[in-house]
Formats: sequence, structure tokens, C-alpha cells
Amino acid sequence: MQDKHVLIVEDEAPIRDMLRMALERAEFRVSEAANVQEARLQIADERPDLLLLDWMLPGVSGIELARELRGDPLTRELPIIMVTARVEEDDRVRGLNLGADDYVTKPFSSSELVARVRAVLRRSLPGGEEEVLQFEALRIDAASQRVSANDREIRLGPTEYRLLYFFMSHPERVYTREQVLDRVWGQGVYVEERTVDVHIRRLRKALAPYGYDRFVQTVRGTGYRFSDKAAA
Repeated sequence: MQDKHVLIVEDEAPIRDMLRMALERAEFRVSEAANVQEARLQIADERPDLLLLDWMLPGVSGIELARELRGDPLTRELPIIMVTARVEEDDRVRGLNLGADDYVTKPFSSSELVARVRAVLRRSLPGGEEEVLQFEALRIDAASQRVSANDREIRLGPTEYRLLYFFMSHPERVYTREQVLDRVWGQGVYVEERTVDVHIRRLRKALAPYGYDRFVQTVRGTGYRFSDKAAA
């Protein structure tokens, strides 16, 4: 479990500090967000291995974020543990039904929390079916999040990886910049549409040595598409 990345979404700083210290002592890599907007930005920048999510947050609730993440193909499998003061069974059932993998009620011990985190991560390790996307010799192994071409690994930043995964999952269809932002960065994240162009350029640059930058095609006046056919 070393080097696993846990994102804590909690608005109370003392609780965040306690959670962070407990997880760092257990050798997890930890990042923090005080609200849902910060969490969305961090998840868009680097998807964590697990989310510790407070139910009651200012503005958008943790439950709403869990529902949103479960509805997005890129974060559908992200493990979520709800951390909350709600102790009623109905609340626990509601949280689990909306996509939480586990539910920890306050107060709790650090050892209990770490044990639950480890248990959920073990359950989420890829087994059985592993999704592989491939066009010619360009290949994504979703289980390991590795990209390769001609059996040579291509190193991508997290956003470029999500862009490529999204495009390879939806070949031939044209998407506007706004649609790409919604699908890759997530709805409600306020990012300039031209940011898409920057990351498209980075993705093409990484693919260019293998000749696969041609797959990421600009459709003038509309946006982008991924295709192994020659651009019109």
C-alpha cells in the first residue's frame, strides 16, 4: 500500500490534520481539499487512489460529489470512504447506495481509519477483467494506467492520460472543447476552454515520436476527434 495517494475532502482543518497525520504515518501519500470545488480540481489534476470524503461540506455536499464521481466513466471506480458524524442507519445506507465503498462515523480511532482505507484499497485492486484499448500499436492498459506504442512505454501527465483514454474510448466522434472539458475535467470545474488546446498539444508531442499524433485530429470550427483514419 506504500505510495498510494489518498485525497482528504474535509472542511474542518483540525480533522484534516488528524487524518493526514494518521495516513502519513501509515506511509500513504496525502493531499487535501476543503470543499468540493477544490476536490474536483485536484482529482482533475491527479486522480487519487482513494477519496476520504466528509458528508457535510460547505456549498456542495460530499454526497453530491460521490454521486457525480460515480456518474463519470473516468472516476466511476474511484474508491470512496465517507467520513461523517451521521450515525443513523438510514444515513449509512443512503451513503453506500450513492456510491461510497465504506462509511466511517466520527469519532473514530486512527488505527480503525487506516485499517478501513487498506481494506477498501485491497478490494479495489484490479483483478479478473482488465480493460485494454488499442489502435494499431498504440495501447492503453487501464488497470495499470500504462500507455505504450510498439511495446515502448509513453510517459504522459495525468491530464494527457485522461484525454487519451477519453478519446480512445470514443473514437470517430467529434467533441467541442466544452464537451471535452466536461468529460475530462468534470462538470462544475471552471477551466478556460483554451486549456484543452494546451493539453492536446502536449498529448500530440508525446505521441509524435511514434507517429500517433495524427490520431488526435482537429475539426475546424468544431473541436477534436480521435481517429485512425486520415483527417478530411
